[in-house]
Amino acid sequence: MAKSALIALMSLSAPLALATPAMAQDAPASPAAPAAAPETEAATQSATPAAAEMTPEQITAFNSAVTAFTAGQAAQQAGDNAGAVAKYDAALPAIRTAVEVDPSKIENVNFLANALYADAAAYGALGQMDKVIALYGESLPYWRKVVEAKPADAASRNILAGILIQMGNQKLAAQDKVGSAPLYAEALTLARKSASENANDKVTKNILLSALIGSSQTSSDPALKTEAVTLSKTMLANGTVDATNKPAAEALTGAAKAG
Repeated sequence: MAKSALIALMSLSAPLALATPAMAQDAPASPAAPAAAPETEAATQSATPAAAEMTPEQITAFNSAVTAFTAGQAAQQAGDNAGAVAKYDAALPAIRTAVEVDPSKIENVNFLANALYADAAAYGALGQMDKVIALYGESLPYWRKVVEAKPADAASRNILAGILIQMGNQKLAAQDKVGSAPLYAEALTLARKSASENANDKVTKNILLSALIGSSQTSSDPALKTEAVTLSKTMLANGTVDATNKPAAEALTGAAKAG
């Protein structure tokens, strides 16, 4: 069996239903400056700069981006992926700017991560995989930040794991084991956490299986392949393996039919 046949492939799913952020408020008038505090050395050292704020023009653009993103989701849900990417691509610059202005505002980071993911899903439906991988790569630091800020958010954790697996698959298909190994390893850690929290969820178990299959091909640890084979056998037997993982699971366990 060729190695390429063992690459775990996850289907590009449509994005989750997303709650778009509320429209940004118009920039408030500048408040009167407070009375100056005594300039002691301690006060000077403890002072922290105020978070940056968007300009009125940036706020207007962000509000338009929220509207465009919502329209993109409606188009995507209706099967109009070409219309969806047009809306998402139009929305992304202003969302990127909002995150650049204040990277600490996690709701905007989450919005950007989701917008990039939705755009990738729409491009995937159009068969433009180069766009998908580029958008996935851009989204990675934002998804990592969301997962770090919201450790109990299993949905975001699973999306991040799925993206890492897809990017690992792309590198492994190009014979880049060195590049794919850390992606699979990161995905496996995330997938193990989700599986420990919800062991009976079929989607979660298939993400774990995908991560194990990828890791077993890029790691020298034989325990990973043993674990991948064991889980494959279990999921093939109980019918929980999904269509994208089934060929690799069958190849690992020797269950694939000859010819």
